[in-house]
Amino acid sequence: MKTTSYYPVLMTGDVAGTAVFYVKHFGFQPLFESGWYVHLQSVDNKRVNLGIVQGDHETIPQEGRGRTSGLLINFEVRDPDAVYERILAAGLPILRTLRDEPFGQRHFITRDPNGVLIDVIKPIPPSEEFLAQYAEGAAGV
Repeated sequence: MKTTSYYPVLMTGDVAGTAVFYVKHFGFQPLFESGWYVHLQSVDNKRVNLGIVQGDHETIPQEGRGRTSGLLINFEVRDPDAVYERILAAGLPILRTLRDEPFGQRHFITRDPNGVLIDVIKPIPPSEEFLAQYAEGAAGV
């Protein structure tokens, strides 16, 4: 299988409100909008996309209908400190404060209006302990 694209699609009860959240706080723009689906793309990188779908729409199989749960999405950025300050100023919840992790990330975690966790990350050099767990050349920082 040759994959040509990959992006998450969040199921929600509030498509428009969820789209506004990602546009306002994470730099997306809508490429397609209907009452039941919005396709967003990063204004900075056309390869970064996010779909938002009405969780009970007929295109979703009955057994899969509902809301997104148990999901953590990552946004890798150049300056997590600046994003953190902007998110704090906007009054969004901070579930994990900005910190350096020994496994090789500077990050913080917030959430969207649906409860989807958002991890804003910048790779940093891992500790020696964690460096040993990476495949050769995979640490990449």
